[in-house]
Amino acid sequence: MSDLLNDNTKDSAAIPVRFTRLYMTLLITLAVLLTAGQGLTQWRLHAFQNELWIIRYTALQRHQSQQIVKQALQLSRISQPVSFARKVAEIQQVFVKFEQYHLEGREGKVVDRDVSVPNSETVRKLYKEIRPEFEAYQRSVRQLITLREPDDLKRPDAQASLNLLLANEKPFLEEIDGIVRVYTTELRSKLAWLQAVELYLYIFTVVVLIGIGGLIFRPAARRLRQTFMQLVEAQNQTTAANRKLISANKSLKETRQKLYEATKLQYQQRIHEQQIRTSGLIAGQEEERKRLSRDLHDGLGQMLTAIKLQLEGLEASLNRLNGAESLGKAPYSKNLRTLKTLVTQTIQETRTISNNLMPSVLSDFGIAPAIKMLAEHDRSEAVDVTFVTNLTPSMPRLDRNLEITLYRITQEAISNAIRHASPTQVRIELLERENVLYLTVADNGRGFRVAGRGAVPENGNEPVEPSLQPAGKKRTPSQGIHNMQERVNLLNGKFKIHSTPGKGTKVQVSIPYKTQPAHYDNY
Repeated sequence: MSDLLNDNTKDSAAIPVRFTRLYMTLLITLAVLLTAGQGLTQWRLHAFQNELWIIRYTALQRHQSQQIVKQALQLSRISQPVSFARKVAEIQQVFVKFEQYHLEGREGKVVDRDVSVPNSETVRKLYKEIRPEFEAYQRSVRQLITLREPDDLKRPDAQASLNLLLANEKPFLEEIDGIVRVYTTELRSKLAWLQAVELYLYIFTVVVLIGIGGLIFRPAARRLRQTFMQLVEAQNQTTAANRKLISANKSLKETRQKLYEATKLQYQQRIHEQQIRTSGLIAGQEEERKRLSRDLHDGLGQMLTAIKLQLEGLEASLNRLNGAESLGKAPYSKNLRTLKTLVTQTIQETRTISNNLMPSVLSDFGIAPAIKMLAEHDRSEAVDVTFVTNLTPSMPRLDRNLEITLYRITQEAISNAIRHASPTQVRIELLERENVLYLTVADNGRGFRVAGRGAVPENGNEPVEPSLQPAGKKRTPSQGIHNMQERVNLLNGKFKIHSTPGKGTKVQVSIPYKTQPAHYDNY
């Protein structure tokens, strides 16, 4: 019994293998036939298309020859030299094409269409027979195109050329028609051959399809019915098991939902903790900026001012000792002036750094005057920085963190634009609409390609800040964007960057706000 089952199993396993081999053989045969038929058809159609161009340009010689004769007859009715010369030029223009097409037709070529089809023996014989009439055309037309005045047509040689042209017109047209007919007959015979080949391929393909249906699909359908019955029986057996699985899946979904809610709560707690740490870090940075700004202004700035006063006092003392005229010629006078200039520049740079770290106008007057001062400070001959706002001095002050965030984002965007994008215009807008602040910083610089949260430069290398960094400069990818985005997220705002290479960059921030009437003396 077991041997019988094994034999049945082996036979059942061998049947799909035989079906597969037979199916693949017939399918490959069908594919080869279709490919061969399509390839032969396309090849012959391309050849027929070339032959059609040959026939067309050969038939065009008939029209051109008639046109040459018509224009030659019109010469005898023209009495004005200008019109006569124009008509001679037209004859010459048509004759050049006529001569080109005829000479190319002898070789079975159409140079204008890059076509070359060797002529049959019959066509070559016909072109040989038409050569005397063509050469007569050549002699006649070449004589006529040498005429310059209407009276030249009355010369005996000109009349002889015109008569020769008229005498050869009819024979030339008849022989050209014969060449076209031969071309057409040959093309029709080739088409008939292609039709016969296509018919045989079609019949053979139909036979292969019938073989596939009779030898493969019919036995396969019988086998499929048996398999379907087995599947129905197996389905009845699995229905009971599915009921048990549904109950188990229901309890699994409930457990999964509880796990998801717990994971979501844990994730939200982590995000909240991260925001608290980020807020503390930013607050610490602003406090450190404040301390550095105060130290630079009150400490280093005062010391530099004292040095400048000492230098001025030293200069006045030397002036009194040596006299004003001798002081200008003294060897140390130039060094003294240079030292005073350097000290003055250092004082100015210290003030600029101190103001960038924590501008006093921000804590004293609010965000609008602070951004206005920032725009005026960064304005130069090369870059025009403008600032537009609808905030008025009569409006209550904004929250301290909100003002600092708006100022830092504006400062970062302007710095990146001027330093890396080489713009000519930077426009800053700070508008309030329905308890939402909208900050926009747009420039017309080089721009960049934005990818996700960061930016991708035009060379496709690693993401960079929203500016085109100089080559070789190593910085944390997208750090400037990340910092601005983190500041906005802490205030539940929205941050967007739009940029196109060569068309500039636009930074957009929208933050909901509440007015804050408290004092701001301790920035």
